[in-house]
Amino acid sequence: MGDYLIYTDSQKCVACHACEIACKTKNRVPIGTTLGKIVIMGPKLVNGQPRMASLFVPCFHCEDAWCINACPVDAIRKRSKDGLVHILPDLCVGCKSCVLACPWHIPQWNAAVGKAMKCDLCMDRIDEGLEPACVSVCPTGALQFGEPATLSHQSRETYALNLLGRSQSRYGH
Repeated sequence: MGDYLIYTDSQKCVACHACEIACKTKNRVPIGTTLGKIVIMGPKLVNGQPRMASLFVPCFHCEDAWCINACPVDAIRKRSKDGLVHILPDLCVGCKSCVLACPWHIPQWNAAVGKAMKCDLCMDRIDEGLEPACVSVCPTGALQFGEPATLSHQSRETYALNLLGRSQSRYGH
């Protein structure tokens, strides 16, 4: 995993797809292709009622990325400064090895140019001190961008506060 990740708070995500649209617009992603997408999970029973949950799935920037290992021309690289996995379009020969190798189907085929493309967490925006396009447009704040350790701490704290809130209301405190 790279130095960054995008975390989805499924309690806040309303599956509006603004993240997908921002990604497609920023990266000029053709119709039928997605670099990051909303996945709907469920239904799951919550207090006897069926509930759906949404999760935004971008590239995971794997530690030992299958797409990098599959590329015969070294067109997919991992940035040494932050571990972001990206494709160098000028080197891509369009063999689709990366598309086939990724178990999460993250690299996508861009038929318009005959090359693969994938989520790079908007490396150019990160280099400018900005969040990825998908995170920057989320209307509910469901998407959070940062370092895994920081987001892990925040999600544990949020979970604990939610539990505390439920236990307090349950016992009238």
